[in-house]
Amino acid sequence: MFTGIVEEVGRVERVSQVANGRALRIAARRVLENVRDGDSIAVDGVCLTVTRHDPGGFEVEAIGTTLSRTTIGRLVEGDEVNLERALALGDRLGGHLVQGHVDGVGTVQAIRRDGEHVLLDVALPAEVADVTVLHGSIAINGVSLTVNALPGPDVAQVALIPYTWDHTNLRHLREGDRVNLEGDMIGKFVAHLVERRRATKPGEISE
Repeated sequence: MFTGIVEEVGRVERVSQVANGRALRIAARRVLENVRDGDSIAVDGVCLTVTRHDPGGFEVEAIGTTLSRTTIGRLVEGDEVNLERALALGDRLGGHLVQGHVDGVGTVQAIRRDGEHVLLDVALPAEVADVTVLHGSIAINGVSLTVNALPGPDVAQVALIPYTWDHTNLRHLREGDRVNLEGDMIGKFVAHLVERRRATKPGEISE
């Protein structure tokens, strides 16, 4: 479990093919504090397991399923990635509850300045759009954000404050870029419950 508050931006140092996917070596510093092999780190919003680490970085592997559902398969050497260690019980929850399980990949439609803020419009896949509401939460590349507006069908707009813009890799986005999206967890549970109730015939008890 994560919060969507990025701790640092790491850099992909090496990408290699493994039997069922890809292995990544990521240069980092802050997220290495107290890290152990087997711990979880969110990489651009994708929960991955640390397979090896040293004072300069860590390694993770992504299997085929992860590569097909996220942007991890598009990463190349030199790319910057948002990093966050798993939430520890007792830590402050500064963002919102994020599982690190990407629901779908969205496409950046527009980026524009509005005073000190940057407005980012993202086209959402259906599975994310269905649980996205005005002023609700959404994670974009692992960054916890509030839905500022719904400017069109299956499109969400978020407003990035200067700190978020400067301290995440969202500042590198361009129109047409693809981003990892995780819908609001509460919204997903509610949508699932409603769907199950609709599918239950009168008189039946849903298991």
